[in-house]
Amino acid sequence: MKDFYELVENRRSYYEIEKKSPVSDKEIKDIIEHAVKYVPSAFNSQSARVVLLLGDNHDKLWEIVRETLRKIVPAESFASTDAKIDGFKNGYGTVLFFEDQEVVENLQKQFELYKDNFPLWSLQSSGMLQYTIWIALEGAGFGASLQHYNPLIDDEVKKQWNLPGNWKLIAQMPFGAPKSKPGEKEFAPLESRVKIFS
Repeated sequence: MKDFYELVENRRSYYEIEKKSPVSDKEIKDIIEHAVKYVPSAFNSQSARVVLLLGDNHDKLWEIVRETLRKIVPAESFASTDAKIDGFKNGYGTVLFFEDQEVVENLQKQFELYKDNFPLWSLQSSGMLQYTIWIALEGAGFGASLQHYNPLIDDEVKKQWNLPGNWKLIAQMPFGAPKSKPGEKEFAPLESRVKIFS
């Protein structure tokens, strides 16, 4: 596993990925289960739910996305959308991130003083989980990106994989062996982004 700083620096959005894996499917499963177990959540709510799609299931997801978008994107503009979806489908797998709304709603009832905060805290925890899995996949040799075709695909995804209705889809992370490196990243000056008082 690479040095943590190196993992953080190297994590990028990879859009050109291949249906190849540098590690076993068990190692991918271990990455995801470790992150789900140890990433923090408000009040230890553990509201995160993750679905790993490999093989035909991964391909099926991106066909759901394609056919959903085909219904709403004008035909004359669909070629670029089609190519983008092909890029994700060319990957090895996809991680689907959900938040269990039943858990969130139960906490809202138990702790009314904080009820408006629980949906926000749920999303913050999901963001931490997404990032942890992203850099862990990077460390294993994958390239990945984070996509948001929800809520357009939510109903079809839940139906296809028989998922509970109270699971709210938050993001999709296609991953695979990188085919090319992303371009250089530009950074705003840290002086305008970090304040230190000592």
